[in-house]
Amino acid sequence: MVETLEGVKLAARAPRMEMMSTDEDSKAEYLYVDVKAPVLAGFPLKCFAWLLETGLAGSFLLPKLKKDNLITKTFLELRYEEPPMYIPQYAHDDYHIQEQMVRRLEPHTMPAVSVECGVNCLPPYVARNINKPVGGVKGFGHRTIRDYAHAYSSGRITPTQVAEQFISAIEDSRKAGMNLFIAMDSGDVLSQAAAATERYKQGKPLSVLDGVPIAVKDEIDCLPYRTTGGTTWLGKVREVKEDAEAVKRLRSCGAVMVGKTNMHELGMGTTGINPHYGATRNPHNILRVSGGSSGGSSAAVAAGICPAALGVDGGGSVRMPAGLCGVVGFKPTFGRTSNAGVLPLNWTVGMLGTLTGSVEDALIMYAAMHGPRPDDDIVSFPPPANLPLLKDPDEASTNTAKVMGDLKFAKFSKWFDDCDEPVRNACHRALQLVQTTFNTKVVEVTIPEIEEMRLAHFVTIGSECCTSLGVDYRESGLKASGADVRVTSSIYGSFNNREFIGAQRMRFRQMHYHNEIFKKANIIISPTTGATAPLIRRAAEKCGELDYVVGAKLMRYQIAGNFLGLPALSVPVGHDADGLPIGMQLIGRPWSEATLLQVAAVIERLCSPFQRRPEVLYDLLSTPNK
Repeated sequence: MVETLEGVKLAARAPRMEMMSTDEDSKAEYLYVDVKAPVLAGFPLKCFAWLLETGLAGSFLLPKLKKDNLITKTFLELRYEEPPMYIPQYAHDDYHIQEQMVRRLEPHTMPAVSVECGVNCLPPYVARNINKPVGGVKGFGHRTIRDYAHAYSSGRITPTQVAEQFISAIEDSRKAGMNLFIAMDSGDVLSQAAAATERYKQGKPLSVLDGVPIAVKDEIDCLPYRTTGGTTWLGKVREVKEDAEAVKRLRSCGAVMVGKTNMHELGMGTTGINPHYGATRNPHNILRVSGGSSGGSSAAVAAGICPAALGVDGGGSVRMPAGLCGVVGFKPTFGRTSNAGVLPLNWTVGMLGTLTGSVEDALIMYAAMHGPRPDDDIVSFPPPANLPLLKDPDEASTNTAKVMGDLKFAKFSKWFDDCDEPVRNACHRALQLVQTTFNTKVVEVTIPEIEEMRLAHFVTIGSECCTSLGVDYRESGLKASGADVRVTSSIYGSFNNREFIGAQRMRFRQMHYHNEIFKKANIIISPTTGATAPLIRRAAEKCGELDYVVGAKLMRYQIAGNFLGLPALSVPVGHDADGLPIGMQLIGRPWSEATLLQVAAVIERLCSPFQRRPEVLYDLLSTPNK
């Protein structure tokens, strides 16, 4: 009761926080992130986890961590007048945005029909060498979904042969210590592939996805597998009764669901280092992390194990590993796709997303998966989806030039430039290529209270995760979890109701700020991450690591996509001097997925000369030995 009275007195004398301008000359101060937390791995991390879980030590350390990192100041010592926004909600005007060069999908269209519409939006298929992207431009390009479909239709290879090569590749990658998958049932994969082979034999494939291997993050239900969330215990206390809605839709298109990919345990980290199933290694440099938490899905696509994979994005968990591994990471608007069958670790910030080797494959996957179920619990029910017409993304195309010339990019320079020099240079180069080619306008803006938004997201995702896991974690997961997860769980459990409500008030403020910015521009641009992939520390492999400094750097640009549910996409734009990939992020207005895909396709083509072949790469379409 004393705490409550002190909190009331504190709130009464707290300064009122007025709304700020989003113009370039705004008085809003940009706060450079200064995370104050120990960097630990191995035995010291285990000791720190134990201290936080100990009543006396935890009661001192947890409030100190929150105070040192401005959580106390932001949510208890400042006063916000705005009401809390508990879930992303969008203005009525957002439902009537006008997108150019698109094809509208009617609601409740069958997935295979939507996929066919998506394919019809693409340029005519041209067979190509794996080392040459579409159009013959120099550089590296991954195998696409249409590459698989063409190989099957031509009889050059069958889905069964691809499945056999997939199984061989998984075994080879396992021996190399890549740790891409948590579970893979060879018999189930071969059975699905045999059915697809028979459909092609009869000339009746279900869609362009028929027989194509698709991986699933182990946060998404997919029979016959347990969903572990990267743990050793959660799959034992939670039964999987049916496929997730997204998996059902992909299966209806004939996709071969090839297994469950590795992930950062419970999504509580940015590295993809899992003490139970191994550290997922980056195919561009196996000494580097893949990113988290959808690192297994991202690395599998980057390594050519599959052309596409499913991920879940709660705090950049699709876009971050996509940027670090050099693939395309795409998450639609909150509510655009169904989360049915996804572990409910974070209800209002976590969204299904895709990892693909190309923008065209992101479009195909989006076409197959889009649309909520009628019984989904969402506040803002989405308008009909649009698919972008990418028939000619060439810069010489009149239509492309008009679309790109009419667009405006919003850029907050202090935020954009708050990254390592190689990342900054590559993203500036990509932006300049777009500007010089299409005369696309760039509007300088200010995004107020970015650091406060990061903290509000941290409080929100932590509170939701802690509540979701609840008794199961305390009874089954505490002792079975890695030390980094135990530390994070202790911090999550320390958040109180006033901090949570303050975070939701910040969501209201940030929705206002972003709405103001979208009155001036169509897309907010930024790097995807503040740095390229960090090294894997040997001490971290056995029990994880605690490094919130690096974590904040990797997550710097991704929070609005989750906290506000905005559509966002990471597209590769180059590499650093060590050959590590760099991604550029596009954040769009609510429901503007088609526009993001259009712009990403243009950037992908302009930056294709800068793409490099990963060190670890499998080609499942190579002609098998007879």
